Amino acid sequence: MAEEEKDFIFSDICVEENLVYRKPDTLTDTELHYCPGCGHGVAHKILMEVVDELGIQNETIGVAPVGCSVFAYHYLNVDMQEAAHGRACAVATGIKRVQPDKFVFTYQGDGDLAAIGTAETIHAANRGENFLIVFINNGVYGMTSGQMAPTTLPGMVTTTSPFGRDTKIHGYPLKIANLVASLPGVAYVTRQSVHKPVNVRKAKKAFQKAFEYQKRGLGTCLVEIVSNCPSNWRMTPLESNKFVEDKMIPFYPLGDLKVPEGK
Repeated sequence: MAEEEKDFIFSDICVEENLVYRKPDTLTDTELHYCPGCGHGVAHKILMEVVDELGIQNETIGVAPVGCSVFAYHYLNVDMQEAAHGRACAVATGIKRVQPDKFVFTYQGDGDLAAIGTAETIHAANRGENFLIVFINNGVYGMTSGQMAPTTLPGMVTTTSPFGRDTKIHGYPLKIANLVASLPGVAYVTRQSVHKPVNVRKAKKAFQKAFEYQKRGLGTCLVEIVSNCPSNWRMTPLESNKFVEDKMIPFYPLGDLKVPEGK
């Protein structure tokens, strides 16, 4: 065997032995363009890892509407359907009813799901539509310059609440996961985050459970991800992660809000 061939084989073996992560086929090769520190990229990664590990890539259909969520089409290598702003749950309802054997999920931000899409979200959940709602909660409208959202914390500064959210004027933040969990058609509701490795693992497990419950036909599942928006929060990525820990999570506590009987 030639010396060059030996070196090639040895090098190839070393690469495999030291491999700690391989991007699944459920993610495209497109370079992420989200702002540095944004939680969307991590959410994409673990969601698609679950689809890959369950072997359901060809049976999965995602729905994403307007907002930063719309960019999911560039990165999620599954069948995707566009929806108008706030209408993802309505579109997902139609898809799931026409193709009940498919795994269907929506991918939505708080400005979309909890504002213009509140009716679609609540009524789909109340009907017990058998799909997964992925809800990214970063407390602002991310794509359109950081306006106050339904989930903006009391006192939180945004471009449309420069003196902080005043609950006497603007009302209180909506805890959508809590509202959805109260509906009888809902099977599983959990609130997780992706700001620390241990939380990323828990969020990934939540996605896995949600798809398994969907396969069993148990009803609507909602996984809320408490995330950050460094650009619109006017913070560094590290500062924004600390804000998630110190401010967001105390108001939006992590953990399961509803699980199926017998799990």
